[in-house]
Amino acid sequence: MSKKFDLNKHTARLMISEPFFASISRRVDKTASSAIPTAGVRLNTATGYFEMLYNPDFFMGLTDKEKLGVLKHEFYHLILQHVTTRMPDTGMSKVWNVATDLAINSHLIGEIPENGCIPSAKDTPFEKYPIGLSAEAYLKMLKEDPQFAKGKSKDGEGDADGDDGGSAMPDSLDDHSGWDESSEGDEGAVARERLRDILEKASKEANQGGRGWGTVSVEVRKEIQKFLTPSIDWRKMLSYFIKSSRKANKRSTVRRLNRRYPRIHSGSKVTRVANIAISIDQSGSVSDVMLAKFFAELNNLSKLATFTVIPFDTKVDESKVFVWKKGENRDWDRVLQGGTCFDAPTKYVNKHNFDGHILLTDMYAPKPVPSKCQRMWITDEQGKANSYFDTKEIVLAIKGGA
Repeated sequence: MSKKFDLNKHTARLMISEPFFASISRRVDKTASSAIPTAGVRLNTATGYFEMLYNPDFFMGLTDKEKLGVLKHEFYHLILQHVTTRMPDTGMSKVWNVATDLAINSHLIGEIPENGCIPSAKDTPFEKYPIGLSAEAYLKMLKEDPQFAKGKSKDGEGDADGDDGGSAMPDSLDDHSGWDESSEGDEGAVARERLRDILEKASKEANQGGRGWGTVSVEVRKEIQKFLTPSIDWRKMLSYFIKSSRKANKRSTVRRLNRRYPRIHSGSKVTRVANIAISIDQSGSVSDVMLAKFFAELNNLSKLATFTVIPFDTKVDESKVFVWKKGENRDWDRVLQGGTCFDAPTKYVNKHNFDGHILLTDMYAPKPVPSKCQRMWITDEQGKANSYFDTKEIVLAIKGGA
């Protein structure tokens, strides 16, 4: 694998002509890898962040225009929700991979390497395919296309490999593995919220200061706006925190046999729990109305789990920290009213080894020190729109009232 290729030089070029894509690029981790032949974007389920894997040797063989085209291709998979939401009933398949590439490459005519799946490209299997359809529309066309019938090989004879679409179906340009993992269950819910946050910030930047959307079409912008509907689903978010950061509690029990030494030593029972911290901003900039909304959300959350509440302003008063037990209802209460410092609750949580950290705040303070555990932010719509700092962590807004 080449060690000389510098992807950063090419992602920086997006800032000049494609500010919307540049904004997305800053929020996607990038890792060089020889494990894939070209490139691919996915949710890293271990970190909870989107990442792009790329093969430096593949990029070295492209023109500068094609390099930017491939970068935009990968980010389009995120923009069009192929990685998180849009999945056919039959799940991942070769024909769906090609359909998504055709939909994306409709926006990248002349920018993608010739071996990409490009609609209307001459002397290719897709020469008669129109430009500008959705992945679902291309999927229907591919399934009805006789040249891609199962069992038909590239030379028109039988004895194909039997894969979806037959061996006459070209491969997609990039790697699409892992998409099914990030479209289902708790990981899928979190991936959609993280993507919503990324697209919301990128849209805001594109609309401000005359930076613009570059080559992003009006149709794609409409798709993005449909997706940008803030919401809070405590059940899914809490379930994600538990699954992604839980620890094992092991205790001895005579009711369970020891597999290695049955009836000689007692067995053990393992339970999975998550120690979740909820920090509530009680600084003077947080109004009584907002504080009441936060407590209303916590009353909803308490139906699902027990958690530790950490009131803070510029500091954490440990005498005010308490455990909110599952099933309890509480009235809102202001116990502090100073300035705001996010370092204070973060350092407290880091010190006490919590597994997950949710901050309820108006976002009116500088960016805090890194968190040792998963961290998420809850604010109102104004706080999300006017945050003092940028973060790749999830930021959710309470829409309207609580």
